Amino acid sequence: MEPSQLYEILKKNQEPKGYYFSKDNDRVMELISGLIYNKERYGYMACPCRLASGNRENDGDIICPCIYREPDVKNYGSCYCNLYVSKEWNELPEPHPYVPDLRPPEKII
Repeated sequence: MEPSQLYEILKKNQEPKGYYFSKDNDRVMELISGLIYNKERYGYMACPCRLASGNRENDGDIICPCIYREPDVKNYGSCYCNLYVSKEWNELPEPHPYVPDLRPPEKII
C-alpha cells in the first residue's frame, strides 16, 4: 500500500472521531510510511515511534492507533508521535508541548 492511500483511509476513519493528522505533512507521511513498514515486518501496524518486539500480544498496546492516543490527545492535544492531534493543537503556535510516553517501562523491550 502506498503512504498516500493509507493516509486517506486513516483520515476518513479518524476525523469523524475527532482525531486529525498533524499539520506537519512531512512528519505525517514519514510516520505513515513507518506504519506500512511495520505492517510488512510484523504483520501489524506497530507505532513507528516505539520499538516493537514483533510479538503481537506484547505490542497490542502500541498497535496504531495505540491505547495511549486517547489520553494523550485529551491531556496534551497530540499523541506521543504527533501523528494524531486535536483540531486545536494544529492551531497552536510552535513549539508544541512535549508528550511523554505513557507506555509502562515493563512493556518496553
